[in-house]
Amino acid sequence: MTEDKTRLREEILAKVRGFHEASSVETRFVPGETKINYAGRVYDAEEMVSLVDASLDFWLTAGPYAARMEDRLKAYFGSKEALLVNSGSSANLVMMASLMSEQLKGSLKPGDEVITPAVTFPTTLAPILQNGCVPVFVDCELATYNIDAAKIEDALSSRTRAILMPHTLGNPCDLDKITAIAENHGLFLLEDVCDAFGSRYDGRLVGTFGDMASLSFYPAHHMTMGEGGGVLVNRPDLRRIAKSIRDWGRDCWCDSGQNNACGKRFDWQLGNLPAGYDHKYVYSNIGYNLKVTDMQAAVGCVQMDKVDSFITARKRNFKLYYEGLRDLENKFLYLPRWHNKSDPAWFGFPITLKDSGRRLELIKFLEDAKIETRLVFGGNIIRQPAFMNIPHRVYGDLTESDRVMTDSFFLGVYPGLSEEMISYVVEKIKEFFNTNAT
Repeated sequence: MTEDKTRLREEILAKVRGFHEASSVETRFVPGETKINYAGRVYDAEEMVSLVDASLDFWLTAGPYAARMEDRLKAYFGSKEALLVNSGSSANLVMMASLMSEQLKGSLKPGDEVITPAVTFPTTLAPILQNGCVPVFVDCELATYNIDAAKIEDALSSRTRAILMPHTLGNPCDLDKITAIAENHGLFLLEDVCDAFGSRYDGRLVGTFGDMASLSFYPAHHMTMGEGGGVLVNRPDLRRIAKSIRDWGRDCWCDSGQNNACGKRFDWQLGNLPAGYDHKYVYSNIGYNLKVTDMQAAVGCVQMDKVDSFITARKRNFKLYYEGLRDLENKFLYLPRWHNKSDPAWFGFPITLKDSGRRLELIKFLEDAKIETRLVFGGNIIRQPAFMNIPHRVYGDLTESDRVMTDSFFLGVYPGLSEEMISYVVEKIKEFFNTNAT
């Protein structure tokens, strides 16, 4: 019977490879007709085989592939712990909720302040609010699109307890200044690395500087599991807490299918529970169920083998845009800037128009030419409908955040783009300004 199962599995997986080969059609790029996506999945037969292999085991919940993927992430980043979750948004939620846990010495309390940029993604900000804390918004730098680190220290108050900073579009923040502020003032530091997998600052991977960091494996990002994300834990005292928050808030730390990792499952006495209450059903945190399926993790394990080549391709594509558009910089565009210590693994190529008010005209021109564009997420987030009336504090003004909201957008740099596609995009942008110069 075992031999039959093994043979059948091999036949099924061989047919999956054959299906991928039969389904893969080389399409010629036709300028103006072929759509140039801003992002997309990049995969081959191996991801499909791994996905089907996991489905044949019918584990469904997190299982062996999930454990393998967590080990791969932990090794890649050198973190104390790596936890898979169902999205980058959930990863941010786990981070903030972990800081609120009564199990954490010096935990945050409702009403405590968290420094964060006004130019952000909604689910980077939302967990601050969902956990009863108050975001303190700091303006961004125009061409890096990151929080202006020079303003953070003056934005602090007696209620400030943490900094939550996204590395926008893969561009590392000024980590020298930010880590020094966090250390000098005893603040928790959280990194949103959803756009920045593989970016480095001073030779170190972003995600290794903060107490915790979030990752996203949505199809638009550097590697994908479909839906999925991760939490990197760099502080030992947050390991069990973060896992508990992800896993219903339970006190037990057994892996799926495990029953007595602590060796005293029926010997605990916690809270007001009777002595010996099954540890698997003891809850010490207000938690969620944010796990992934093993099938998602199976795709991620193969993508991990390719992520460094994906990063190399993104850097190459970014460079092609940068070199192609440099002659428009003096008159028409602000091109992206990055810290001299950073080596970004870019998520996109951001552009800000110098002639304010013409962005819509340009992006419609590009979209008509089958070139996808995206805005820099929420722009000044407190102008978004959902966030207009939230409890918050603003330090100084948000002039540059407003400028990003009105005049900035980005182009894709994902590995599925060819040099021919990028040359066409550059050509169309130049055509726009040469035709519509003011």
